[in-house]
Amino acid sequence: MEQLKTIGRELAMGSQGGFGQSKEFLDLVKSIGEARSKAEEDRIVVSEIDILKRKLLEPDIPKRKMKEYILRLVYIEMLGHDASFGYIHAVKMTHDDNLLLKRTGYLAVTLFLNEDHDLIILIVNTIQKDLRSDNYLVVCAALNAICRLINEETIPAVLPQVVDLLNHHKEAVRKKAIMALHRFHRKSPSSVSHLISNFRKRLCDNDPGVMGATLCPLFDLISEDVASYKDLVSSFVSILKQVTERRLPKSYDYHQMPAPFIQIKLLKIMALLGSGDKSASEIMYMVLGDLFRKCDSSTNIGNAILYECIRCISCIIPSPKLLEAAADAISKFLKSDSHNLKYMGIDGLGRLIKISPDIAEQHQLAVIDCLEDPDDTLKRKTFELLYKMTKSSNVEVIVDRMIDYMISINDNHYKTEIASRCVELAEQFAPSNQWFIQIMNKVFEHAGDLVNIKVAHNLMRLIAEGFGEDDDDADSKLRLSAVESYLQIISEPKLPSLFLQVISWVLGEYGTADGKYSASYISGKLCDVADAYSSDETVKGYAVSALMKIYAFEIASGRKVDVLPECQSLIEELLASHSTDLQQRAYELQALLSLDARAVESILPLDASCEDIEVDKDLSFLNGYIQQAIESGAQPYISERERAGMLETTDYHSQDHHEVPSHALRFEAYERPKPSVPTQASTELVPLPEPSYYSEAHQPVSTSSVPERESSEIKLRLDGVKQKWGRPSYQSSTSASSTPPQAANGTSTYSDGGVGSSSSKPRSSYEPKKPEIDPEKQRLAASLFGGSSSSRSDRKSSSGGHKPAKGTANKPPKENPIPVQPPPDLLDFGEPTATSVTATDPFKELEGLMDSSSQDGGSTDVMGLYSDPAPLTTTTSVDSLLSELSDSSKGNPGTYQSQTSKGPNSKEALEKDALVRQMGVNPTSQNPTLFKDLLG
Repeated sequence: MEQLKTIGRELAMGSQGGFGQSKEFLDLVKSIGEARSKAEEDRIVVSEIDILKRKLLEPDIPKRKMKEYILRLVYIEMLGHDASFGYIHAVKMTHDDNLLLKRTGYLAVTLFLNEDHDLIILIVNTIQKDLRSDNYLVVCAALNAICRLINEETIPAVLPQVVDLLNHHKEAVRKKAIMALHRFHRKSPSSVSHLISNFRKRLCDNDPGVMGATLCPLFDLISEDVASYKDLVSSFVSILKQVTERRLPKSYDYHQMPAPFIQIKLLKIMALLGSGDKSASEIMYMVLGDLFRKCDSSTNIGNAILYECIRCISCIIPSPKLLEAAADAISKFLKSDSHNLKYMGIDGLGRLIKISPDIAEQHQLAVIDCLEDPDDTLKRKTFELLYKMTKSSNVEVIVDRMIDYMISINDNHYKTEIASRCVELAEQFAPSNQWFIQIMNKVFEHAGDLVNIKVAHNLMRLIAEGFGEDDDDADSKLRLSAVESYLQIISEPKLPSLFLQVISWVLGEYGTADGKYSASYISGKLCDVADAYSSDETVKGYAVSALMKIYAFEIASGRKVDVLPECQSLIEELLASHSTDLQQRAYELQALLSLDARAVESILPLDASCEDIEVDKDLSFLNGYIQQAIESGAQPYISERERAGMLETTDYHSQDHHEVPSHALRFEAYERPKPSVPTQASTELVPLPEPSYYSEAHQPVSTSSVPERESSEIKLRLDGVKQKWGRPSYQSSTSASSTPPQAANGTSTYSDGGVGSSSSKPRSSYEPKKPEIDPEKQRLAASLFGGSSSSRSDRKSSSGGHKPAKGTANKPPKENPIPVQPPPDLLDFGEPTATSVTATDPFKELEGLMDSSSQDGGSTDVMGLYSDPAPLTTTTSVDSLLSELSDSSKGNPGTYQSQTSKGPNSKEALEKDALVRQMGVNPTSQNPTLFKDLLG
């Protein structure tokens, strides 16, 4: 009876508006749909937000009402307003046992939250519980939430359960589990790297939906590593063949095409696997040919598959029959009235001409029609095609067309792209240097400052180098034509800054070179440029430099220089300029005018812009001065990096001595002090040399290299004194660190900074029309396509035809300076590393601190144990050294005679202290029992 009442209430609510929603919600949707402005819509939504805030605070809200409130929050959020006050209620709804409410909660949560939201942690446990549910609809809802909400940190919490669901009996669960694993791979590839084989297994799933879902992660994996999946080529071809033979259920058909989206994904994968692989490509030939014959070109989805086949053929190594089939499909696209199909035809033609350039000539009239089409997108795509098919025979026509189109558009982004392509084609296929200069002038004039500055430098370099041959007359004609063209252009208003820089440089270098134009005329033009563009400091700087060159060439040739009044006023103005660069140039020009011809000729030689300037980066001319200063007692230069390494201490337990520690506080506890040895503290002053540490023995260091003045320093004798602070083996080494490293020959060495100097019949729209061909189009097509398949298509390099810079040929490369090993870090207390360098025992010199004879009359030297140190190879444990010392003290009484008198023995204490210093560790921490035995 209760169920009948519930059904009756739902039917009653449905009669009000359907779908069981309240009248308030339906009124909200209706009022927003009837809103006449955005402000009115915002007012309605803000009012609804206030209502929902009050209703959500009410206690004991029925679940059906809460579901409606959540849906209203979703509606508000979709309209762009903030509904964060209700997020927690959506999270709570995901915990509900009712399937409808749970799915509503998951839907709202996936729309409200992102993967980094703070509330994500509250639904992880719910997702884990729902993944174990017996109701597959609940599992699917949880998997949907995983694909949207799980981040890299929470992947391990749900990964094992998702992997188990790959074997679920419901195909929908298996499909969504594959999607979840794909999501994990994109977020954190390392987390699922061991599960890649599961994708291969699911490729053979009985359900086509699961197989189709597996193609997406496999596509990403193959894109990253093609070689690892070459063995799947035959499998993909077999799947595609079964799809085209309609072996899949009818439910996968779309517009009578069998599983078209699976076909498209398979074709993309095959294009990756067959790229550059002849054997893999041959396996694909048959199925690709079947696709061309079976695709229905009367539908959009059939044309999409045909286009994907063309793309696949352009990537693999195709057969001639496949190229013919692709050309026929492109011909149908280009003859269609649809702009979309024409666009696909132009794009496909651009891909195929890389394999067979002759294909474009078959469709030259169709390309001309697309070039004149009013559709701007189609026109741009056609220009991309022309750019790919440019060669030396048609470069003039194509570049002229591109420049005309560049002038007609206002889109700066695409104008920049067209300008760069014009420059590139002109540099590669220019029939003559005069034509190249004319094209560059047009590009600079109409594209302005959108052109890359490197293009301006290349143009100036071409004018300076000429034709690249020893034909001075041809070079002079080239420069004269450039000067004449620039003198005509310079009078035009509002020229781009970059173009004016090129004009000023050319006029300064070659304006008076042939004597056709006087220095006064050229200088007057340059002063006009500086006055007209007074706000552009760069242009004014180029103009002043050009004036300097003109006057320098006049002075060097012995002619009298007459400075125009406007030039003189310009110089006086720039002498007081706020710009230090312009002021410097003006002072240099003023000083140049007062020099004689010989000095001016050496400062600014004629036509020397292409001469190489040799820069001594190592400053070798200062070697003599540096050597003299070092011999006089100066310290060698130490780079900043080496100084930082010498001043900073490395970590005590670090094994990597090349790691420079960062400046940070150290939080390890103080080490415990060594056990005090009862002895009489002596205040006697004795000479004590600075210790050197084995851990930094990167090169042999002999005791003879230590200056005598260091060994004679008077220091306190502190053996036997208990240290309260710091590490027991630490001592200051400022004097050692200040000493420069010595080379093998005894001279001081230093390292410099090492400066270092990119077959259904088609529709009628595909039937070729036979209108009367315009003769103008025929002439244009003949110019573009040449009409001959034997025309050259090889592109010249960008530097081809240019004369190489003078002085650069047959010049051997400079040898790299031999890197000098940085000095050792004297403050590194880490463990000694493996090395084969022999080093002198630093404690051998302590032998002089002891008496030559023992108290019992013994004549054996205590430090004889360390007199002949073995080569330092690998780290020796403290236990072995201490055991050897103990054995030698017990078994060789003639070598070491122990003290028989009571009380402390200073020699024994000093020896033990020397051993501890040599090892650089706390021996009590390694073998306390043995150390106690040794101490007696």
